[in-house]
Amino acid sequence: MTLDYNNSIPLYIQLKLNLEQNILQGMYKDKIPSEREIIDEYYVSRSTVRQAIDQLVSEGVLKKRPGLGTFISIKPIDDWLGSLSSTTETIQRMGMDPGAKLIESEIIELPEYLQNMSELTKAYHFKRVRYADNTPMGIENHYYPVHLGKRISTYDLDQVTLYDLLERKLDIHTLDAEQVITAGKAEKENAALLEISSDESVLIADRKLVDVNGEFVEFEHAIYRSDMYSFKINLSRKNK
Repeated sequence: MTLDYNNSIPLYIQLKLNLEQNILQGMYKDKIPSEREIIDEYYVSRSTVRQAIDQLVSEGVLKKRPGLGTFISIKPIDDWLGSLSSTTETIQRMGMDPGAKLIESEIIELPEYLQNMSELTKAYHFKRVRYADNTPMGIENHYYPVHLGKRISTYDLDQVTLYDLLERKLDIHTLDAEQVITAGKAEKENAALLEISSDESVLIADRKLVDVNGEFVEFEHAIYRSDMYSFKINLSRKNK
């Protein structure tokens, strides 16, 4: 497997994303291949390999054991909090068919807390209901810089995956996200869209997304039915 030398994304980040995807897919068991094996597979320099591995170590995905190799700290699972994946990918991993319905598409003035997160005063807002096997399982509100939102609005958002659209059509390469997950109650309108009672608890996920240059791309405020969606992570107590 080779990396794209003509891509604007640095090689070490491309390699890091490839290794992370291999971990998620369970291609490695307890440890990743040696530096030499990675060099031979991807045709990159040792410094590129070390940069990619150091990034994964800093994120807690990998752990170095001197003299033994580099081991996987967090095992791949269905919906791993350490991965940056779309709702479509998550639903597909659950063995169900994903779907979406656009509810709102508009330019809005941002509330103060979103202004602080994005450094924007206005944003393009999209609201979609997400489906799993034709059952509503979540509501996602996406906020983009206006110029980017206008480009996104030209596509059929009932049919596309936003992450794929950003990367494949709009040439925006996302890298990192900060996500906060809480529990709460759905507002009456959202409860009706989710086909649940307003008394039922929901999972609330707020996610800020940046590109490879650290520039703001998107803020997502999502509400998921707690009976259909769960966030999972494997934890281990490290030996001291």
